[in-house]
Amino acid sequence: MRRRGIALACLMAVFTALFYGFPDAHLVTWAAIGLTSAAGIAAGVVANRPRARAPWLLLAGAVVAFTLGDTAYNVLTRVLGYVEPFPSVADAIYLGVFVPLLIAALVTLTRTGAPSRDRASVLDALVFTASAGLLFWILLIQPQVGADAPLLDRGISAAYPICDVLLLAVTARLVAAVRWSPAVVLLGVGGFGLLIADVLYGLAQTRGSWQIGGPVDLGWVAFYACVALAALHPSMRQLTAPRPIPPAALRPGRLLVLGLSTLIAPVAIVVQVRRGATDDVIVAAVVAAAMFLLVIARLYGAMNVHRAAVTRERTLRRAATDLVTATTAADIESTMRAAFAGLLPPGTAHVVLRQKARSGLAVAGSDVRLIARADLPETGLPGLDDFNTIACAPLVVAGSTSSRDHGSLLVAAESQHLIALHDALPLLAANAASALDRITLNEEVNRKSTEAYFRTLVQNASDVILIVDVDLNVRYASPSASTVFGPADLSGRNLDELISARPQPGSVGVLPGQWTVERPDGECVHLEASVRDLRHEPTVDGLVVTLRDVTSHLRMQAELTRLAYHDELTGLANRVLFQARVDEALQQDRTAEAVVAILFVDVDDFKVVNDTLGHSTGDELLRAVSQRLREAVGTAALPARLGGDEFAVLVQTTPVTAVEELADRIVALLNEPFLLEHGLVHSNVSIGIATTADATDGADLLRQSDMALYLAKANGKNQWKRYEEATHAALLRRMQIRVDLDEALRTGAFLLEYQPVIDLKTGVTAGFEALVRWHHPSRGTIAPAEFIDVAEESGLIVPLGEWILNRAIAEAASWAKASATPPYVGVNVSARQLRQPGFVDTVLTSLRRHGLAPDRLVIEITESLLLTDQGNGWSDLRTLREAGVRVAIDDFGTGYSSLSYLRQVPADILKIERSFIGNTPHSDKQRALVDGIVRLATTLDLAVVAEGIEQPAERDVLAKVGCRYGQGYLFSPPLDSDSATRWLQRDWIPA
Repeated sequence: MRRRGIALACLMAVFTALFYGFPDAHLVTWAAIGLTSAAGIAAGVVANRPRARAPWLLLAGAVVAFTLGDTAYNVLTRVLGYVEPFPSVADAIYLGVFVPLLIAALVTLTRTGAPSRDRASVLDALVFTASAGLLFWILLIQPQVGADAPLLDRGISAAYPICDVLLLAVTARLVAAVRWSPAVVLLGVGGFGLLIADVLYGLAQTRGSWQIGGPVDLGWVAFYACVALAALHPSMRQLTAPRPIPPAALRPGRLLVLGLSTLIAPVAIVVQVRRGATDDVIVAAVVAAAMFLLVIARLYGAMNVHRAAVTRERTLRRAATDLVTATTAADIESTMRAAFAGLLPPGTAHVVLRQKARSGLAVAGSDVRLIARADLPETGLPGLDDFNTIACAPLVVAGSTSSRDHGSLLVAAESQHLIALHDALPLLAANAASALDRITLNEEVNRKSTEAYFRTLVQNASDVILIVDVDLNVRYASPSASTVFGPADLSGRNLDELISARPQPGSVGVLPGQWTVERPDGECVHLEASVRDLRHEPTVDGLVVTLRDVTSHLRMQAELTRLAYHDELTGLANRVLFQARVDEALQQDRTAEAVVAILFVDVDDFKVVNDTLGHSTGDELLRAVSQRLREAVGTAALPARLGGDEFAVLVQTTPVTAVEELADRIVALLNEPFLLEHGLVHSNVSIGIATTADATDGADLLRQSDMALYLAKANGKNQWKRYEEATHAALLRRMQIRVDLDEALRTGAFLLEYQPVIDLKTGVTAGFEALVRWHHPSRGTIAPAEFIDVAEESGLIVPLGEWILNRAIAEAASWAKASATPPYVGVNVSARQLRQPGFVDTVLTSLRRHGLAPDRLVIEITESLLLTDQGNGWSDLRTLREAGVRVAIDDFGTGYSSLSYLRQVPADILKIERSFIGNTPHSDKQRALVDGIVRLATTLDLAVVAEGIEQPAERDVLAKVGCRYGQGYLFSPPLDSDSATRWLQRDWIPA
């Protein structure tokens, strides 16, 4: 759409230049301008598919008629040689075709999608139009009516300004009644451009100074261009979609315009009396009286609005009281029907329904949507087919993340009544959802209490007691028998049918034994049995069989044996079994190509999980990691847990590349988010690989794999490294980096680059993220991933971070001096830097020294850093925010934060990490996940920035789900200081 708009604007500019540059070609170039505008409107209708096409087709017809009128006039004057032909066929086209089509198009656009008009806006438009009409009468119409010319000539001359007054009225009504959007603004600019050109043309004709090709023609060019651009812009669909009319609030701007408009008539009376123009005085007096009546009508409407608001508030308060006492869903639905019956005018036909399951009608959050009947999916709900428009509100508590989904509240009525309910409907839906939450919670509490009672009885059941006769037929079974034999009645059943192994029936005394019973569900239960012969007891007269379930004891014995060689938490092989299997593998004969390899796997930043989410969540994460590790290695390798967050995999394979492929598979699989009880947790692993190509015994293998693991973590984690001789060199190189860092800070070998952050709606640069680069004298440019961790470990991150902060603030201050809307600069702050005493004073002092406004600085911190430093870190961030500095949570979703923390976090911006963005155009789940993050951030009043946007499709998906800002190589790579300044001065936006 943007490309089409740019193409049309360029084409219009070319034709306009040709029009002014080649006067002899006016006939062709002017017709080309008009036909291009009509084609643009048609293209916009085809591309944007508005709900109602008729208004736009009428507008296209009006443009064609205007072009035909201009062409006819140019033919008469340029080709046939007439000098100012009047009246002519051009006047017939203007007044008989163009003006009616244009007024019909604008009126239809104003009414389509909002049948209920805001009377206050209508009255305001009439006041403005009446005052403007008076000026038209005095300046244009009255001179034409009083001129010495034939009646037909005077009538046609007067008709032009009268038509302009009508056009002014409908244009003012469109701008005042419809919520502003790019399409509305363009239509308003085009309409007022046409009016201004017509007025200037009329004045020029009165003075006899009119000629084609003057500056007045630019007003008509603006009309042609703006109506076409309005049709091409996607917001044109909103004009014909069902929508509420916002009340005409008397804001200062509107009040000033209305006040000035009401003064035009009195001023005109004074001026015309002094000039002796009595006819104009009468007309001005009539206009003044009309304005007085309009003001009275405006006040009466305000009283009606207040009366309706009082009635609505009383009805809502009564409904809220009834919902508090409701005990069933039926009571809530009855209250909803009563409430809407009170809110709607008496006798209004309507239907109120609750849709229990979410469908295409439901919307997220607490928004209300007006849906045309033709756009409705099939709901199967009665009564909806009799109405053209339905209001749909989700039954969720606004702003709550724990509210259950109770479906949607549907209200069907005439459009004007639904629009009047637009403010009350979300309140009633939220109150109903709250009542449904309460009822559902009570039901769940009662159900859980009952379940706990019966569960306690089952867990405390006694041993099974059976009384059997001499033939082993059961005469009595205790209630606890159902836990072993099932719920069936055992009376009359024979033990042979129930027990697969038992003592001989003639036994007397206590006969211990192990019996096995197959329960109805197929599970085998092991029983310890004792039998006593009580046939001599008259009260018993039989054999008493006591059965004790020892299944758990036998399982415990097997479990103890298993635990000797397996990890208790994950069920993987433990260090003892793993070492034994390694020794066995090394003792076996191997071919020249076959190798034994150990993959040492360590969970990155696992301590953060334990410290922030607790050890129970850490244990749950380890179990999830072990399960994925099993899936990754399959049956071809032995996974084991060596302790803590350390795992190992024993592989016997041919060739070595298979080991590396396995490492790739493990890293990729464990990089996917884990859905734990606490919520979604992101984790990754680093892997060190050692093979028998470099080691001869198990101890060497473990040592070398551990060294390779250390190198993998040092190089940025979330990767694997194989032990090689170069591994030692890599470790030495890391130590050298520590030495070189100090020298680089002293000599100033660092520089900053800036990556733009783009407003996805407007394409305007909102800010830059400052990125540090190190130009090493011998190694060239070193990526931050190679030295930031080293700087953290050595403490050099503190002076480096302070240099970055001062440099970025100074650069942003220079942008602020060169731009009316300066962008902000985002600076990453490390954990050690944030914990440094005096960090807040350092930031504020730098801002004052360079003269940068605090809101132009954004401090970016990772979510894992924030959650591990909730004490002084949070306090310092709150102090900075109180001073005006904004805070961003960087790489959101890659740490281990709980969503509940976001309510407490002192932050303004949420930055979504690249891994969430890359697959959104092709994955519904990924798109839904990003949509959820954006909605969550919006609910918490956080701005959202998507990182790593590389494809237009990714940008479009993010804009569609409501993400406001983005950065990535689609827009620009990181820029040096001069390039960033030129970027801000650019006059184009990349597509």
